[in-house]
Amino acid sequence: MENSINNPKQVREQFIANDEIDLRELFTVIWQGKWIIIVITALFAVASVAYAITQPDIYKSEALLAPAQQDDTGGLGALTGQFGGLASLAGVNLGGSSSNKAQLAIEILKSRQFTKDFIQKHNILPDLMAVKAWNSEINITTYDEELYIVEQNKWVREVDAPFKPKPSMQEAYIEFSEILTVKPEEETGMVIIAIEHKSPYIAQQWVNWLIEDINQTMKQRDVLEANKSTEFLTKQIQLTKISDIRAVLYNLVEEQTKTIMFANVRDEYVFKTVDPAIVPEKKSGPKRALICILSVFFGAFLGVVLVLIKRAVQKD
Repeated sequence: MENSINNPKQVREQFIANDEIDLRELFTVIWQGKWIIIVITALFAVASVAYAITQPDIYKSEALLAPAQQDDTGGLGALTGQFGGLASLAGVNLGGSSSNKAQLAIEILKSRQFTKDFIQKHNILPDLMAVKAWNSEINITTYDEELYIVEQNKWVREVDAPFKPKPSMQEAYIEFSEILTVKPEEETGMVIIAIEHKSPYIAQQWVNWLIEDINQTMKQRDVLEANKSTEFLTKQIQLTKISDIRAVLYNLVEEQTKTIMFANVRDEYVFKTVDPAIVPEKKSGPKRALICILSVFFGAFLGVVLVLIKRAVQKD
């Protein structure tokens, strides 16, 4: 006994022999239960094919955007360097880099408030939550009548409290976030906005609306802030008698006026369209072949597991 224990070669050979026996037994068990594995795999294959066929096509439309360059090289840039501290104390915005403004626009674009306003403004709740399929021959979307009746403009889905037949904006936000992609590219600074939908025409329209609305939203924010700053600065000019401070305040008012003028004459205020959204001809999903392949592998794996469990139970 001591010799076998102290002999590493014999111990290693014994372990190898045990591994060969275990693997041989494992393959034997699997081979004996091959019909169980085949049946389960076939069931999963048939179910996956049936599921994949019933899934509607999904189309993805996207646009490539570039942050609009802000005019910081003139008087505004000089004032930012000279009087930035004074302006910030007065609550005046002398502008920032285009990248910072673009980043803010991206976060607003993904926010709950913007999504809510977007859905309500364009009345897209039925197209977001109730579309069943899209007919490519006549370009018509069909709706799930268990959720929404188009003729009556009525939501009829059955849900438990606190939910209501008409989806809430919180539900709509979750659904919209799943089909919206906003992807900044670090190397180029470009931004890709994409929408996935059962209708390629709706996908393209929504991308165009998103670009228009985010530019308009950012424009309105800056104009409102500039107007408030101008009102404040005008009051300060009336209160002070020191000529140097009055000159500074006049310069600040002038720059706020430029901001308002710049915003009003520029439609693509924060994002410029480099490559506009198009109506996609090819679907982006679902990946039916991948669904079937993964289901077959999962079915085979489940079959093997069941065979091994059955063998273990029989041994006990």
